[in-house]
Amino acid sequence: MKPTSCCKDHKSMIFKKERFLGSTNTAVSCLVYSTFFTTLFTLCLLFYPLNITYKAYVIQEHNQTRTLFQHKTINPLTKTLMNPFTDRESCDLFKGTWVRHRRGSLYTNHSCKTIPFQRNCFMHGRKDRDFLHWKWKPYQCEVHRFDPQIFLTILQGKTMAFIGDSLARNQMESLLCLLSMAEIPKEIYKDAEDRFTTWEFKKHNFTLMVLWSQFLITATERVINGSATGSFDLHLDRTDSNWSEKLPGIDYAIFSGAHWFFRQNYLYEHGNLIGCVYCQAPNVTVLGPYFAIRRAFRAAFKELNDCMNCRNIFSILRTYSPSQFENGEWNTGGVCNKTGPVGKEEFINNGPDLDYRKIQMEEVETARIGGKGSGNHVFKVLDVTEIMLMRPDGHPGQHWGNVWMKGYSDCIHWCLPGPIDTWNQLMLEMIKRQNHYSSTHLQM
Repeated sequence: MKPTSCCKDHKSMIFKKERFLGSTNTAVSCLVYSTFFTTLFTLCLLFYPLNITYKAYVIQEHNQTRTLFQHKTINPLTKTLMNPFTDRESCDLFKGTWVRHRRGSLYTNHSCKTIPFQRNCFMHGRKDRDFLHWKWKPYQCEVHRFDPQIFLTILQGKTMAFIGDSLARNQMESLLCLLSMAEIPKEIYKDAEDRFTTWEFKKHNFTLMVLWSQFLITATERVINGSATGSFDLHLDRTDSNWSEKLPGIDYAIFSGAHWFFRQNYLYEHGNLIGCVYCQAPNVTVLGPYFAIRRAFRAAFKELNDCMNCRNIFSILRTYSPSQFENGEWNTGGVCNKTGPVGKEEFINNGPDLDYRKIQMEEVETARIGGKGSGNHVFKVLDVTEIMLMRPDGHPGQHWGNVWMKGYSDCIHWCLPGPIDTWNQLMLEMIKRQNHYSSTHLQM
């Protein structure tokens, strides 16, 4: 009996030992697996946020995700596969396409109280809103949605001036609406003709102004028998003092223009008549608008480089904004009735618009080279010409409250809100790059 009992006790001890060892192994295994998955989860938290942002963005776009993904990963220029998270600093912001965007504009014609009467297209009867649901998509990267708080933070304590014609003002008015989503601005100056205005964002100590200068150079309208002719004497070697005298107080200057050169103008240098644009005067050389535009921008950029009292001005050339009349010009029944973007194939041979852009680009490059010695100013290009050639749907057309010119379409300026808001979105991206502003925490 004893051997049997002993044997039973021995077996019982072995079973208990094996169960103990099994429990120990299980505990060790659990500890190992727990450590492994904890480490894996930590790594996911460190490296996965970009994917989360990307997927959330894709989900948000719903049935447009496929189109967006194709644009994100395939470069139409090279037909090569791209990393959707290409380094933003090296991305060309101005080569891309327009893609559908569900969210639409940051503001409305009701939320922005500063939209001027003639740019408020919806107030004047425009019914379609689909043109607001497109966004500019560079081939190599994503551009963040305009963030007014970031803009005002970077430019705190600074002064920005838009220098040019009514399209310069159009862009300033777009920016005013975008920034008003973060802080309501206060108008602190306006001249009698409402051509020079200054707005203050007091909380951020930021000043925004528009300086009217349709030619950038000194211009005097010709008067015959007491009546204005719409024809100007242009002094190619003298900049317009209405903006040049204010340069020392400006931190950011956005230059633009060209539309006023397409009329009968007379060109002077050193006080002497050297030629004209679209004139038929005897013994006067017809030099054309190309020559005049080049010399005007050359003079403007030289003024910047020669300004000894100026601080380090961040200067931006906003390239030529196309007029897009169809079936005639502004005074011969021309219209712009499109309701969506067009492809590049529709304007690939649109010579004049791209030629004006080319002149401006060449002159800003000349200024950049000429200013290297002083190192006082930065010259950048907001290259919107091709971008806007794809958006003939963004103009007011007949929806601009044309009380005095009934039947005429405005196919030069841009509706607010509208595609022109993209100019300021891209400009902010340029400013962020210049200031090395980190965008890792931003949402698209």
